[in-house]
Amino acid sequence: MARMNTKLAGGVVGALVVVEGTSGVLQGYYTPLLTDIARHLGIHDADVNWFEAAQLLLSAIVVPVLARLGDIVGHRKVLLGSLVVTALASWGVALAPSFPLYVLAWAIQGFYVVWLPLNVAIIHSRARGREDGAALTRRGAGVIVAALQAGAILGALAGGQLGSMLPLWATLAVPAALVTVAFFVVLLKVPDTGVRHEGTIDTRGTVLLTLSLLTLTGGLSLVRLDGFTPWVVLTIAAGLALMWLFVRTEGRAKDPLVDIALIKSPTVWPVILTAGLFGVSVLGAQGPLSTFARTDPSEVGYGLGLTSATASYLIGAYVMSLLVGALLFARLSARYSPRAVLIAASFLVAGGYLALIPLHGSTAVVVTCMVVAGLGSGALVAALPAAAASAAPAHQTAMATGLTNTTKTIGGSFASAAFAVALVSGAASGAGGSTAGTLSGYVTVWAICGGTAIVAALCLFAVPKVAFRANAPEPEAAAA
Repeated sequence: MARMNTKLAGGVVGALVVVEGTSGVLQGYYTPLLTDIARHLGIHDADVNWFEAAQLLLSAIVVPVLARLGDIVGHRKVLLGSLVVTALASWGVALAPSFPLYVLAWAIQGFYVVWLPLNVAIIHSRARGREDGAALTRRGAGVIVAALQAGAILGALAGGQLGSMLPLWATLAVPAALVTVAFFVVLLKVPDTGVRHEGTIDTRGTVLLTLSLLTLTGGLSLVRLDGFTPWVVLTIAAGLALMWLFVRTEGRAKDPLVDIALIKSPTVWPVILTAGLFGVSVLGAQGPLSTFARTDPSEVGYGLGLTSATASYLIGAYVMSLLVGALLFARLSARYSPRAVLIAASFLVAGGYLALIPLHGSTAVVVTCMVVAGLGSGALVAALPAAAASAAPAHQTAMATGLTNTTKTIGGSFASAAFAVALVSGAASGAGGSTAGTLSGYVTVWAICGGTAIVAALCLFAVPKVAFRANAPEPEAAAA
């Protein structure tokens, strides 16, 4: 019987590997193609940042709601529903004929972000009750996260190569087909665990969070259209007021969407803030990296002039460095203080991006800078959820871990919107009417990424050392 259960668990993990591998493809596949998409839609290079801003904004709202819904109605059921929505949106990305429809499809595609927490929950549910359940959960989570990283690397390489071989619509149809396949794999290979928990969805908190994030992002979009006007100030002020109301409401809620008391904990808030600041670079800066690499220096005097195929190697090197950084953290944190390793990782991210300001004239140098930043980013991706879980009380580890993902996503969303404004600023005069982003805009992006990484390192100095010892993750778990 034990052998049968192990075989069944392995089959489930194998199916979830397909899901997370597809998630990785979605995260890496489009990046080398962003300039081609911009030309297809007839938009400025800076406007591709609105794709990421919209998707990350929706993800920040969707993840806590769907994760909670999975606990109530079943993780498999919510996973299947999110796969259907993501598949439809992915086909929309491939076939959308206009910029507004493309942004809408790209945003809805962000439902894939909930796959990882749902998959880990499914593995945990199947392993619960066994003597080695915790070890099985860590091992299964490590396997699917490895599939996620591998998918991102393969996606970045495949997207760039296929982009130079196929029509754009056919190239964009590939990830849509993969998501469709992943749906049928889960439908046929992942049985329902039957685990359900009591609780409700915090509807009021969800509405307030949605309105506040939409209003704040809307204020940034108004800057893109009309510059800084009184309407921009009023819109952003309204967004901040809604966020304040959200915090007050969550503080009094019986079953809150976000546990404000947990965030205020002296051991947790520096980690959560670090995750938000880290989201600026790891999520917000990928679009600018791609469009800078594709910008023709003979036309505007800066950029690398890469094709989609050659740009895919740059993106692939960066994503590979993320994986290496995650694996290095697992080893180094077993030998040194995890906090010290995280602080060092933050300074690596800062150094990589700040070095781009004076050193962006050749592909080799840009790749080197991005690999340095990627090594630090990989360590932070692997370690922040575990650090939050270690810093939180034992009964709130899941909530703390989810908050690192939510705040990272919110940071990336706001950064993408801000970068879109920065890259288009002065475009008419700076680039001779070209659709390329301005050099001053790219410098602003790199400066913000480097600066926020330095602030993140300072935040980690504020975390008590004991927070990392209370529930120190094993190296295998940290890599997950």
